[in-house]
Amino acid sequence: MDFNLDETQQDLQKLAAEVLAREGDEDRLWQAGLMGVCVPEAAGGAGLGPVEMAVVLREVGARAAPVPALATLVSTLALARYGTPDQQRRVTRATVALREPGRALSDPPVTAARRAGRAPDDGTGATVSPGAPDDVRGMTASPGAGDGGWLLTGRKVSVPHPGAAVLVAADEGLFLVEAPSDGARPGASGGAWAGASGGAQAGVSGGVPDAGVRGMEVIPEFASTGEPVATLVLDRTPAERVGGPEAVDGTRRLFTAAVAAQAAGVLAGALELTTSYVRTRRQFGRALAEFQAVTMQIADVYIAGRALDVAVWSAAWRLGEGLPADQDLALAAYHAGEAVKALHTCQHLHGGLGLDVTYPLHRYFAQAKHLSHLLGGADAQLDLIGALV
Repeated sequence: MDFNLDETQQDLQKLAAEVLAREGDEDRLWQAGLMGVCVPEAAGGAGLGPVEMAVVLREVGARAAPVPALATLVSTLALARYGTPDQQRRVTRATVALREPGRALSDPPVTAARRAGRAPDDGTGATVSPGAPDDVRGMTASPGAGDGGWLLTGRKVSVPHPGAAVLVAADEGLFLVEAPSDGARPGASGGAWAGASGGAQAGVSGGVPDAGVRGMEVIPEFASTGEPVATLVLDRTPAERVGGPEAVDGTRRLFTAAVAAQAAGVLAGALELTTSYVRTRRQFGRALAEFQAVTMQIADVYIAGRALDVAVWSAAWRLGEGLPADQDLALAAYHAGEAVKALHTCQHLHGGLGLDVTYPLHRYFAQAKHLSHLLGGADAQLDLIGALV
């Protein structure tokens, strides 16, 4: 096992760092090809894998950039692994809907997927997931369920950067829900969804997109970063099947690795910012870094960062090699949750400056909180680790 990056990965890391250091907005990332690194080569992308995804997302986190790189890279890599060539060519920008209310990320989804025209019935042998919504039982699919021939019913929460396409985890596998084409170019911000409630989130350009999928309601949520996040309410929503339950498990693993990789970058960026500050800030005639208590706290942040990095690279490498990675991913997710505690230390060492919105540290703290929330928090990961071992 060698965690040193190869030449391609080093070039990718350098490019991502340069683009994000200049004007790291979404358009710049698309122009540099960074948002398409996981799209198959036949579909116009670079055809790279989990390690390269982690390389890009760690750089995104290191600058706390509010861009939809995580959602885009996870969804395109999932399609590259489980989707058809047509789906891979057609969808180069999407998001993922994995989490459900009151359920851990690792729990099997209860969102119901039924073929058009099929009426599940508990008494006739058709499968209805435990915990599925009441209106799914006895549901009869209406005609015209879309080209994929499937209808989805359920609720998904914490869907990051909802756009024109979303991969939805359901009891029968992974499904693609797309808005009707409105001429929007791939990679453009926004998208199209039906029934969006409310307006734009404060501080978010455009908020949650609005228009055109039958049976879909989009309810805006409020993330600590101010980025667009939504709850999706599916009511016989037309969908196209991407893969079976193995695709759901695989996409969940990719999502966990991606969130942990970005969290590793967030912690690294906050550590760099804090180290620079304590070296130059003077108190009682000495730099803060000369006080033993300060150096011990900085050391704790460094250790937290190294622990997260090791877990992330191990998990990403195992995913790339097709090896079992659940334990490594659970450990990485736990340390991603612990990163929030390290960010508290960074805030403390900055004093009042750490709370100043004109100073960048607050962006790192907010993003660490948001990423931990996407995974369910450290306690949920401890439960999962206990179950795995």
